Amino acid sequence: MVRNRRIINRLTDKSVYLVISLVILIFIFYPYAAIFFAAFIKGGTSYLSFLRGHVILLGHSVFVAVLTMVLSLLVTVALAVIQVFLHRRWRSVLRLILLVTMVAPPFVTSLAYINLFGRRGMITYGLLHLSLNPYGPQGIILMQTVSFSSLNALVLLSVIQTIDPALINSARSLGASPTAIVHDIILPALRPGTMVVALISFIRSLADFQTPTIIGGSYQVLASAGYYAMISLGNLHLAALINITLAIPAVAGFFVYIHCGRSLTLQQHGLTASQGAFPLAKRGWYWYGSLLVAVIFYLVLVLQYGSIFMNAVAEPEMGHYHPSLQPLYQTSFYVDGGTIARTVGYSLIAVFLGSLLSFLIIYYRQVRRSRWMQLMETVGTLPYILPGTFFGLGYLYAFSTKPLVMTGTAAIVLVNLIFKQVAFSTKAANAVVSRLPMTYFKTVRDLGGATVAEWRDVFFPLTRSGFALTFLNGFISTMTTIGSIIFLVHPGQELLTLVMFDVVQQNEYQVASVIACLIILICLVAAGVIFGALRLSRKD
Repeated sequence: MVRNRRIINRLTDKSVYLVISLVILIFIFYPYAAIFFAAFIKGGTSYLSFLRGHVILLGHSVFVAVLTMVLSLLVTVALAVIQVFLHRRWRSVLRLILLVTMVAPPFVTSLAYINLFGRRGMITYGLLHLSLNPYGPQGIILMQTVSFSSLNALVLLSVIQTIDPALINSARSLGASPTAIVHDIILPALRPGTMVVALISFIRSLADFQTPTIIGGSYQVLASAGYYAMISLGNLHLAALINITLAIPAVAGFFVYIHCGRSLTLQQHGLTASQGAFPLAKRGWYWYGSLLVAVIFYLVLVLQYGSIFMNAVAEPEMGHYHPSLQPLYQTSFYVDGGTIARTVGYSLIAVFLGSLLSFLIIYYRQVRRSRWMQLMETVGTLPYILPGTFFGLGYLYAFSTKPLVMTGTAAIVLVNLIFKQVAFSTKAANAVVSRLPMTYFKTVRDLGGATVAEWRDVFFPLTRSGFALTFLNGFISTMTTIGSIIFLVHPGQELLTLVMFDVVQQNEYQVASVIACLIILICLVAAGVIFGALRLSRKD
């Protein structure tokens, strides 16, 4: 009996290890290999000819990405610095606002921009009686800056929380002014973090096709050209070349990101949270400058989400908005219960399987010290560092022919969603598992327990909270994703974000506002359920 149990445990262990390796290679590595093979080896337009014909678009992309990076970095640093002058309650409120903005679809800022400043915008037309053209590079840069700043600010806030409070208290005891403390302690501590968020903003701007498509007008960038190459021209080869071009700076930036990330980890190692060192006295240039930027930014967020909510529940009439159910009625022509259930169902299935796969990868890498799983984790980061449309195109190349034909099915969308989130989930799992005492696993082994016993008695019980938070982050990300699946979803099987993207392009802004509110509501409900369950489990 004992021998049979050991054989079953060993087979389970080996089978899980083999399945993880195979699915990572098949559903992440193979699609990227297929798209590179098709773009460079199968023939068609040569890469040099492609570059010569798209120099202007490449210049547009770099121009927008650089300006977005600079502006978002300035806004992000100001949002981080303002926190050191505020009491804990206000810091928590502002942090919560930033977190709430993360549950919105990625192009919701573009929708708000049109609602507020379009030809029939609430401010330009309704308030100022102007009819301005909102489309062009200025709109792309401004909306990307607003969209990227929330995530960037959360990254820098995590750095501020780990600054050694002894440094700040020592500076205070020596009579240092708030300006000197920010200049000599806070900003140098933020330097590795600013490098990371600058790279993230640059790469995200290059890969963003949604904002230029919606508010770029005649001003095209490479990402939007890649989208039109697929949707309008059906030119898969051209779309592949464009995405490969966008992938080059993304890969280069990723290596810089790794270097800066290591510096950030070393800087934070062993430091305690600096909550007791703040707030600083509210005076000096840094206080007034960061206050001005923060007030403008949070005012923009209020206008942004307020305009979306207003358009979802009211109708304009004679220059004034009146409560109306008409937007909801119009939305019923585009969204039904099947679309909502499909979106939520796909997200739940994809996130659970993706999170489970990611935690098992980290188990084998950290607990079992498997070098092969370290390689699998590295392969799993590809969807994170490369444009989302690149991942979707890879699936079209890889799974439209034998031996594994999946195009046109729900399976290809689900599989893509599962493996797209592996990169983020493994990073989150890595942070959770690194805090587990390895002696617990040794104890199980000393008592004769096998791998299954480690999972059942130690690994999953101790990582339950981390798994739940990873699940929530993955759910929100999957509910708001569009880039990797936009070319994969079969007609009649649309998801909410895709419907929203389509109606925005059809100028149905009120319908898009209703769908945006619906997505945000679903994500907030999911967050409430997860946090409520975690609180109940801790009481038990």
